[in-house]
Amino acid sequence: MRINELKTPCYVIDKKKLTENLACLKEVADSTGCKILLAQKAFSCFALYPLIGQYLSGTTASGLYEARLGREEMGLENHVFSPAYKDEEFDELAAICDHILFNSFEQFEKYRGRLKNASPGIRVNPMCSTQEGTAIYDPCAPGSRLGVRAEDFREDLLPFLDGLHFHTLCEQNADALKKTLDAVEEQFGKYLYGLKWLNLGGGHHITRPDYDILLLKECIRHMKETYDLEIYLEPGEAVALNAGYLAAEVLDVVENGMKILILDASAACHMPDVLEMPYRPPLMDGGLPGEKAYTYRLGGNTCLAGDVIGDYSFDREIRPGDRLYFQDMAIYSMVKNNTFNGMPLPSIAVMDEDGDCTVIRKFGYQDFKGRLS
Repeated sequence: MRINELKTPCYVIDKKKLTENLACLKEVADSTGCKILLAQKAFSCFALYPLIGQYLSGTTASGLYEARLGREEMGLENHVFSPAYKDEEFDELAAICDHILFNSFEQFEKYRGRLKNASPGIRVNPMCSTQEGTAIYDPCAPGSRLGVRAEDFREDLLPFLDGLHFHTLCEQNADALKKTLDAVEEQFGKYLYGLKWLNLGGGHHITRPDYDILLLKECIRHMKETYDLEIYLEPGEAVALNAGYLAAEVLDVVENGMKILILDASAACHMPDVLEMPYRPPLMDGGLPGEKAYTYRLGGNTCLAGDVIGDYSFDREIRPGDRLYFQDMAIYSMVKNNTFNGMPLPSIAVMDEDGDCTVIRKFGYQDFKGRLS
Protein backbone atom coordinates (compact mmCIF):
# COMPACT_ATOMS: atom_id res chain seq x y z
CA MET A 1 0.00 0.00 0.00
CA ARG A 2 1.30 3.46 -0.89
CA ILE A 3 0.84 6.56 1.24
CA ASN A 4 -1.87 7.93 -1.08
CA GLU A 5 -3.89 4.74 -0.55
CA LEU A 6 -4.06 5.00 3.24
CA LYS A 7 -7.37 5.85 4.87
CA THR A 8 -7.13 9.30 6.45
CA PRO A 9 -6.35 10.69 8.89
CA CYS A 10 -3.19 8.64 9.38
CA TYR A 11 0.21 9.16 10.93
CA VAL A 12 2.90 7.68 8.70
CA ILE A 13 6.32 6.98 10.17
CA ASP A 14 9.16 7.16 7.67
CA LYS A 15 11.36 4.23 8.69
CA LYS A 16 14.21 5.29 6.39
CA LYS A 17 14.45 8.76 7.93
CA LEU A 18 14.07 7.36 11.44
CA THR A 19 16.98 4.99 10.80
CA GLU A 20 19.11 7.85 9.46
CA ASN A 21 18.44 9.81 12.66
CA LEU A 22 19.31 6.82 14.81
CA ALA A 23 22.56 6.22 12.93
CA CYS A 24 23.54 9.85 13.54
CA LEU A 25 22.86 9.52 17.26
CA LYS A 26 24.75 6.24 17.48
CA GLU A 27 27.80 7.82 15.84
CA VAL A 28 27.82 10.51 18.53
CA ALA A 29 27.56 7.88 21.26
CA ASP A 30 30.21 5.62 19.77
CA SER A 31 32.72 8.41 19.17
CA THR A 32 32.38 9.99 22.62
CA GLY A 33 31.53 7.06 24.86
CA CYS A 34 28.30 8.66 26.03
CA LYS A 35 24.93 6.96 26.22
CA ILE A 36 21.86 8.27 24.41
CA LEU A 37 18.32 7.47 25.52
CA LEU A 38 14.96 7.89 23.80
CA ALA A 39 12.80 10.45 25.61
CA GLN A 40 9.44 8.73 25.23
CA LYS A 41 7.51 11.93 25.90
CA ALA A 42 8.22 12.93 22.29
CA PHE A 43 7.93 9.59 20.53
CA SER A 44 6.34 6.49 22.05
CA CYS A 45 5.62 4.38 18.96
CA PHE A 46 6.71 1.18 20.65
CA ALA A 47 6.33 -0.96 17.52
CA LEU A 48 9.63 0.63 16.49
CA TYR A 49 11.39 0.19 19.84
CA PRO A 50 13.20 -2.96 18.66
CA LEU A 51 14.72 -0.88 15.84
CA ILE A 52 15.54 2.03 18.14
CA GLY A 53 17.14 -0.34 20.64
CA GLN A 54 19.69 -1.37 18.01
CA TYR A 55 21.07 2.19 18.06
CA LEU A 56 20.34 3.71 21.50
CA SER A 57 21.06 2.63 25.06
CA GLY A 58 17.49 2.69 26.35
CA THR A 59 14.61 4.93 27.28
CA THR A 60 13.74 7.68 29.69
CA ALA A 61 10.29 8.20 31.18
CA SER A 62 8.25 10.91 32.87
CA GLY A 63 6.26 8.56 35.09
CA LEU A 64 5.15 5.01 35.73
CA TYR A 65 3.33 4.30 32.48
CA GLU A 66 6.17 5.45 30.25
CA ALA A 67 8.63 3.57 32.45
CA ARG A 68 6.60 0.40 32.04
CA LEU A 69 6.45 0.90 28.29
CA GLY A 70 10.21 1.33 28.06
CA ARG A 71 10.88 -1.76 30.15
CA GLU A 72 8.34 -3.93 28.33
CA GLU A 73 9.03 -2.88 24.75
CA MET A 74 12.75 -2.00 24.65
CA GLY A 75 14.14 -3.69 27.74
CA LEU A 76 17.40 -1.74 27.89
CA GLU A 77 18.40 1.00 30.34
CA ASN A 78 15.28 2.52 31.84
CA HIS A 79 15.43 5.99 33.43
CA VAL A 80 12.65 8.04 35.00
CA PHE A 81 12.23 11.64 36.12
CA SER A 82 9.06 13.12 37.56
CA PRO A 83 8.47 16.41 39.38
CA ALA A 84 7.09 14.25 42.20
CA TYR A 85 6.35 10.56 42.76
CA LYS A 86 3.18 8.98 44.10
CA ASP A 87 3.79 6.75 47.10
CA GLU A 88 1.74 3.86 45.72
CA GLU A 89 3.72 3.85 42.46
CA PHE A 90 7.26 4.18 43.73
CA ASP A 91 8.04 0.55 44.55
CA GLU A 92 7.10 -0.51 41.01
CA LEU A 93 9.26 2.25 39.57
CA ALA A 94 12.19 1.12 41.71
CA ALA A 95 11.70 -2.43 40.44
CA ILE A 96 11.73 -1.55 36.73
CA CYS A 97 14.02 1.51 36.51
CA ASP A 98 17.81 1.63 36.49
CA HIS A 99 18.00 5.36 37.27
CA ILE A 100 15.50 7.42 39.27
CA LEU A 101 15.88 11.19 39.12
CA PHE A 102 14.38 13.39 41.82
CA ASN A 103 13.19 16.97 41.49
CA SER A 104 13.81 17.90 45.12
CA PHE A 105 15.83 16.72 48.09
CA GLU A 106 12.60 16.32 50.02
CA GLN A 107 11.45 13.70 47.52
CA PHE A 108 14.88 12.06 47.60
CA GLU A 109 14.83 11.81 51.39
CA LYS A 110 11.32 10.39 51.32
CA TYR A 111 12.13 7.57 48.90
CA ARG A 112 15.87 6.84 49.11
CA GLY A 113 15.28 3.93 51.46
CA ARG A 114 13.10 2.26 48.81
CA LEU A 115 15.40 2.59 45.78
CA LYS A 116 16.35 -1.11 45.63
CA ASN A 117 19.06 -1.20 42.94
CA ALA A 118 18.06 2.00 41.14
CA SER A 119 20.75 4.66 40.78
CA PRO A 120 19.55 7.97 42.31
CA GLY A 121 20.11 11.46 40.98
CA ILE A 122 18.93 15.02 41.55
CA ARG A 123 17.74 17.39 38.85
CA VAL A 124 19.43 20.77 39.14
CA ASN A 125 18.37 24.12 37.74
CA PRO A 126 21.32 26.29 36.60
CA MET A 127 18.93 29.23 36.08
CA CYS A 128 20.43 29.72 32.62
CA SER A 129 17.77 30.47 30.03
CA THR A 130 18.94 30.00 26.45
CA GLN A 131 15.57 29.93 24.73
CA GLU A 132 13.81 32.65 22.85
CA GLY A 133 10.04 32.54 22.71
CA THR A 134 7.49 30.64 24.76
CA ALA A 135 8.26 30.45 28.49
CA ILE A 136 6.12 27.32 28.75
CA TYR A 137 9.10 25.35 27.38
CA ASP A 138 11.79 27.03 29.50
CA PRO A 139 12.64 25.05 32.68
CA CYS A 140 14.90 27.93 33.76
CA ALA A 141 12.19 30.60 33.58
CA PRO A 142 11.53 32.57 36.78
CA GLY A 143 9.32 30.57 39.12
CA SER A 144 10.10 27.25 37.44
CA ARG A 145 9.09 24.21 39.47
CA LEU A 146 11.79 22.03 37.86
CA GLY A 147 15.17 21.37 39.44
CA VAL A 148 17.14 22.39 42.54
CA ARG A 149 18.88 25.76 42.48
CA ALA A 150 22.51 26.00 43.62
CA GLU A 151 21.47 27.97 46.70
CA ASP A 152 19.16 25.12 47.76
CA PHE A 153 21.60 22.24 47.12
CA ARG A 154 21.97 19.84 50.08
CA GLU A 155 25.66 18.98 50.36
CA ASP A 156 24.90 16.71 53.32
CA LEU A 157 22.99 14.38 50.98
CA LEU A 158 25.61 14.37 48.22
CA PRO A 159 27.24 11.12 49.44
CA PHE A 160 23.97 9.28 48.81
CA LEU A 161 23.63 10.45 45.19
CA ASP A 162 25.05 8.82 42.05
CA GLY A 163 24.45 11.64 39.61
CA LEU A 164 23.03 14.99 38.60
CA HIS A 165 20.59 15.78 35.83
CA PHE A 166 19.58 18.97 34.07
CA HIS A 167 17.21 19.63 31.20
CA THR A 168 17.10 23.21 29.97
CA LEU A 169 17.00 23.03 26.16
CA CYS A 170 14.22 22.88 23.59
CA GLU A 171 14.93 22.32 19.88
CA GLN A 172 18.35 23.94 20.30
CA ASN A 173 21.86 23.72 18.91
CA ALA A 174 25.06 22.80 20.73
CA ASP A 175 25.95 26.43 21.50
CA ALA A 176 23.04 26.52 23.95
CA LEU A 177 24.35 23.35 25.58
CA LYS A 178 27.84 24.86 25.89
CA LYS A 179 26.43 27.97 27.56
CA THR A 180 24.38 25.83 29.92
CA LEU A 181 27.32 23.59 30.80
CA ASP A 182 29.37 26.64 31.70
CA ALA A 183 26.65 27.63 34.15
CA VAL A 184 26.36 24.07 35.50
CA GLU A 185 30.10 23.86 36.10
CA GLU A 186 30.20 27.25 37.77
CA GLN A 187 27.33 26.44 40.14
CA PHE A 188 27.50 22.67 40.59
CA GLY A 189 30.95 21.63 39.33
CA LYS A 190 32.35 21.05 42.81
CA TYR A 191 29.65 18.41 43.39
CA LEU A 192 30.45 16.41 40.24
CA TYR A 193 33.73 14.95 41.48
CA GLY A 194 33.06 11.51 42.89
CA LEU A 195 29.67 11.08 41.25
CA LYS A 196 29.05 8.32 38.71
CA TRP A 197 27.06 10.07 35.99
CA LEU A 198 25.72 13.32 34.59
CA ASN A 199 22.56 13.47 32.48
CA LEU A 200 22.50 16.41 30.03
CA GLY A 201 18.76 16.03 29.45
CA GLY A 202 16.98 16.57 26.14
CA GLY A 203 16.24 19.35 23.69
CA HIS A 204 19.36 18.59 21.64
CA HIS A 205 18.38 18.85 17.94
CA ILE A 206 21.29 16.61 16.98
CA THR A 207 19.79 15.27 13.76
CA ARG A 208 18.97 18.71 12.35
CA PRO A 209 21.12 19.50 9.28
CA ASP A 210 22.71 22.62 10.82
CA TYR A 211 23.43 21.08 14.22
CA ASP A 212 27.02 21.54 15.46
CA ILE A 213 27.88 17.92 16.22
CA LEU A 214 31.59 18.70 16.71
CA LEU A 215 30.79 21.15 19.51
CA LEU A 216 28.42 18.63 21.08
CA LYS A 217 31.18 16.03 21.11
CA GLU A 218 33.60 18.54 22.67
CA CYS A 219 31.07 19.23 25.44
CA ILE A 220 30.52 15.55 26.14
CA ARG A 221 34.23 14.73 26.21
CA HIS A 222 35.00 17.70 28.44
CA MET A 223 32.48 16.67 31.09
CA LYS A 224 33.40 13.00 30.83
CA GLU A 225 37.14 13.53 31.12
CA THR A 226 37.13 16.41 33.62
CA TYR A 227 34.90 14.73 36.16
CA ASP A 228 35.30 11.03 35.22
CA LEU A 229 31.56 10.65 34.64
CA GLU A 230 29.27 8.51 32.51
CA ILE A 231 27.46 11.04 30.30
CA TYR A 232 23.82 10.58 29.26
CA LEU A 233 21.75 12.50 26.72
CA GLU A 234 18.02 11.94 26.36
CA PRO A 235 16.75 13.59 23.16
CA GLY A 236 13.18 13.02 22.06
CA GLU A 237 12.64 15.09 18.94
CA ALA A 238 16.07 14.29 17.49
CA VAL A 239 15.17 10.59 17.34
CA ALA A 240 12.18 11.04 15.02
CA LEU A 241 12.78 14.54 13.64
CA ASN A 242 11.28 14.87 10.15
CA ALA A 243 10.48 11.16 10.22
CA GLY A 244 6.71 11.26 9.96
CA TYR A 245 3.66 12.58 8.15
CA LEU A 246 0.03 13.19 8.93
CA ALA A 247 -2.06 12.33 5.89
CA ALA A 248 -5.36 14.22 5.69
CA GLU A 249 -8.22 14.64 3.24
CA VAL A 250 -9.99 17.84 2.24
CA LEU A 251 -13.68 17.49 3.10
CA ASP A 252 -14.99 20.90 2.04
CA VAL A 253 -14.01 24.39 0.90
CA VAL A 254 -15.80 27.36 2.50
CA GLU A 255 -15.51 31.11 1.93
CA ASN A 256 -15.09 33.87 4.51
CA GLY A 257 -12.86 36.60 3.12
CA MET A 258 -10.62 33.83 1.85
CA LYS A 259 -10.97 30.19 0.89
CA ILE A 260 -10.86 27.81 3.85
CA LEU A 261 -10.23 24.08 3.60
CA ILE A 262 -11.99 21.81 6.10
CA LEU A 263 -9.87 18.72 6.73
CA ASP A 264 -10.50 15.41 8.45
CA ALA A 265 -7.38 16.18 10.55
CA SER A 266 -7.47 18.64 13.43
CA ALA A 267 -4.88 20.92 15.00
CA ALA A 268 -6.62 20.64 18.35
CA CYS A 269 -6.88 16.85 18.28
CA HIS A 270 -4.10 15.51 16.10
CA MET A 271 -1.26 18.06 16.29
CA PRO A 272 -1.79 20.05 19.52
CA ASP A 273 1.59 21.81 19.31
CA VAL A 274 0.16 23.88 16.45
CA LEU A 275 -2.01 25.68 19.00
CA GLU A 276 0.15 25.25 22.09
CA MET A 277 3.52 26.57 20.93
CA PRO A 278 2.27 27.87 18.40
CA TYR A 279 3.83 25.85 15.60
CA ARG A 280 3.44 25.89 11.82
CA PRO A 281 3.89 22.35 10.49
CA PRO A 282 5.60 22.02 7.11
CA LEU A 283 3.26 20.86 4.36
CA MET A 284 4.31 18.86 1.34
CA ASP A 285 3.93 21.05 -1.79
CA GLY A 286 2.62 23.91 0.36
CA GLY A 287 4.12 27.39 0.57
CA LEU A 288 3.72 30.56 2.59
CA PRO A 289 0.58 32.66 2.04
CA GLY A 290 0.81 34.39 -1.34
CA GLU A 291 3.97 32.53 -2.30
CA LYS A 292 2.08 30.36 -4.78
CA ALA A 293 -0.98 30.97 -6.93
CA TYR A 294 -3.69 29.71 -4.55
CA THR A 295 -3.79 30.55 -0.83
CA TYR A 296 -6.04 28.74 1.64
CA ARG A 297 -6.58 28.60 5.37
CA LEU A 298 -6.46 25.02 6.66
CA GLY A 299 -8.91 24.16 9.42
CA GLY A 300 -9.90 21.09 11.39
CA ASN A 301 -13.28 19.40 11.55
CA THR A 302 -14.16 20.32 15.15
CA CYS A 303 -16.44 22.94 16.69
CA LEU A 304 -13.47 24.88 18.09
CA ALA A 305 -13.34 28.20 16.24
CA GLY A 306 -9.58 28.33 16.63
CA ASP A 307 -8.96 24.85 15.22
CA VAL A 308 -6.80 26.32 12.47
CA ILE A 309 -3.56 24.81 11.26
CA GLY A 310 -2.42 27.85 9.29
CA ASP A 311 -2.48 29.58 5.92
CA TYR A 312 -0.71 27.87 3.02
CA SER A 313 -0.42 28.43 -0.72
CA PHE A 314 -0.41 25.91 -3.56
CA ASP A 315 0.42 25.84 -7.25
CA ARG A 316 -3.03 24.51 -8.07
CA GLU A 317 -6.59 24.87 -6.86
CA ILE A 318 -7.46 22.50 -4.01
CA ARG A 319 -10.77 20.63 -4.07
CA PRO A 320 -12.69 18.26 -1.78
CA GLY A 321 -11.19 14.79 -1.95
CA ASP A 322 -7.64 16.06 -2.37
CA ARG A 323 -5.02 14.80 0.08
CA LEU A 324 -2.56 16.87 2.08
CA TYR A 325 0.56 15.60 3.85
CA PHE A 326 1.84 17.45 6.90
CA GLN A 327 5.49 16.78 7.62
CA ASP A 328 7.49 16.31 10.83
CA MET A 329 4.48 14.67 12.44
CA ALA A 330 6.17 11.75 14.24
CA ILE A 331 7.08 13.81 17.30
CA TYR A 332 4.67 15.26 19.87
CA SER A 333 1.67 14.22 17.80
CA MET A 334 0.77 10.62 18.65
CA VAL A 335 1.76 11.22 22.28
CA LYS A 336 -0.39 14.34 22.64
CA ASN A 337 -3.41 13.61 20.48
CA ASN A 338 -6.91 13.44 21.92
CA THR A 339 -10.53 12.69 21.04
CA PHE A 340 -12.05 16.13 21.72
CA ASN A 341 -15.40 16.42 19.93
CA GLY A 342 -15.33 12.67 19.42
CA MET A 343 -12.78 13.13 16.66
CA PRO A 344 -11.34 9.76 15.56
CA LEU A 345 -7.69 9.20 16.33
CA PRO A 346 -5.53 8.82 13.22
CA SER A 347 -4.33 5.35 12.33
CA ILE A 348 -0.59 4.67 12.54
CA ALA A 349 1.36 3.33 9.58
CA VAL A 350 5.03 2.64 8.88
CA MET A 351 6.55 3.41 5.48
CA ASP A 352 9.57 1.32 4.48
CA GLU A 353 12.53 2.39 2.37
CA ASP A 354 10.67 1.52 -0.83
CA GLY A 355 7.67 3.67 0.07
CA ASP A 356 5.40 0.76 0.94
CA CYS A 357 3.14 1.44 3.93
CA THR A 358 1.85 -0.98 6.54
CA VAL A 359 -0.88 0.07 8.97
CA ILE A 360 0.17 -1.05 12.46
CA ARG A 361 -2.71 0.40 14.49
CA LYS A 362 -6.28 1.51 13.87
CA PHE A 363 -8.55 3.32 16.31
CA GLY A 364 -12.31 3.50 16.58
CA TYR A 365 -15.31 4.43 18.69
CA GLN A 366 -14.24 2.27 21.64
CA ASP A 367 -11.00 4.24 21.96
CA PHE A 368 -13.11 7.38 22.43
CA LYS A 369 -15.66 5.78 24.74
CA GLY A 370 -13.11 3.76 26.71
CA ARG A 371 -11.46 6.82 28.26
CA LEU A 372 -14.77 8.14 29.55
CA SER A 373 -17.48 6.82 31.85
